[in-house]
Amino acid sequence: MYIPPAFRDDDKESLRATIRAARLVTLVTATADGPLATPLPLLLDESEGEHGTIYGHVAKANPQWRVPPLGNGLAIFMGPDAYVTPAWYQTKQETGKVVPTWNYVAVHAYGPVEFFEDADRVLEIVTRLTNLHEGGRTAPWAVSDAPADFIQAQLRGIVGLRMPITRIEGKRKMSQNRNAADRAGVVAGLSASERPSDREVARLIPL
Repeated sequence: MYIPPAFRDDDKESLRATIRAARLVTLVTATADGPLATPLPLLLDESEGEHGTIYGHVAKANPQWRVPPLGNGLAIFMGPDAYVTPAWYQTKQETGKVVPTWNYVAVHAYGPVEFFEDADRVLEIVTRLTNLHEGGRTAPWAVSDAPADFIQAQLRGIVGLRMPITRIEGKRKMSQNRNAADRAGVVAGLSASERPSDREVARLIPL
């Protein structure tokens, strides 16, 4: 990922927070026939390895798990993002030398991808993912709520994946390259937006 120095995020907790907050992740593997990519819910086990280990599952019908990957896989975690209009910059009034841009948060995690069919391991991942996303609900659904034979049948249709993170890159592009007046204008503009993601980006811009 191209990361100018002003936008680099090397803070370990910040990177993990972006990973934890991402609800749908893109898993990319390189193959002899070209790249394969799948949008997936993934979870991070922070207790495994220096950077943590990613777990998830793919459909057994998905060819990505059957094609041998060339080198490491890439998991792309996206945080909040927002379009930034030049109209918000004080510099527009002064010189007019401004152009549109996009503010966003992204984390790229790399590592060897392991796919496996072991039913007990796959069930553990499905259970952990379910608990992660159901945890905030008033009446959370649990895997054990469904009949055991039904769950076993569903498990036969998916394949587990494990990717220990060996390298991680973070980018937090939040108008750091603009002057204070321009950043204040972006914050004001995004804060007035009807889009929740715009308002979230506004809170991340340093003033």
